[in-house]
Amino acid sequence: MTELLPDAVATLPATPLADAVIEVVRPLESRSVFNHSVRTYLFARLVANRLALSGYDDDLLFAACVMHDIGVAPDGPHVERFEVEGAERAAGFLVKQGIPVADADQVWQAIALHTSPGIVQHRGQLCVLVHAGVAVDFGGPIGAEYVEAVTDEQAATIHAAYPRLEMVRSLTDAIVAQAAKNPKNAPVPSTPADFLRERATDGETRLERAARTSRWGN
Repeated sequence: MTELLPDAVATLPATPLADAVIEVVRPLESRSVFNHSVRTYLFARLVANRLALSGYDDDLLFAACVMHDIGVAPDGPHVERFEVEGAERAAGFLVKQGIPVADADQVWQAIALHTSPGIVQHRGQLCVLVHAGVAVDFGGPIGAEYVEAVTDEQAATIHAAYPRLEMVRSLTDAIVAQAAKNPKNAPVPSTPADFLRERATDGETRLERAARTSRWGN
């Protein structure tokens, strides 16, 4: 297993596809959500290292992680739950970049299922790693089993490069706003429906409350 040194843990892939993904995603998302998306990749890579997983395509992992919340971008059609909308946008973008349809479909699955624990673990390494990266960035409220894959030193390096900026609140705001636009965006049961209901009844979601005592906070 290759050790990822502290000065390399915040390094992004230098490939044409990675550059294209950043170019399309960065203008569409708030800095908070964009940083979360990038940290998802960096944390996913550390989880892969800890689990000695090596059979995944790093470019596809980067694309799936960085595009996993593009479904809440304000310019979207907002006619499906954000996970599916993001998966459709990401897969369509990748095909236009010349990525084979089968590979784009792997990214589709990873994004569409990233809020589906109990299912995502059965759909291959890419799905597992995207879900794990998201879980680690929430610091424990979800997927607590993956958090210990990251040392304090590694986490400090990543957070210095891509600050949190009240990510949990910012991302929840975006999911709730997207969900409220169309009943199809928040089918019951689903994460968007839960967030929409909890915000309406309690003013905040259980995830936001849990973040206060998570490893990284909000």
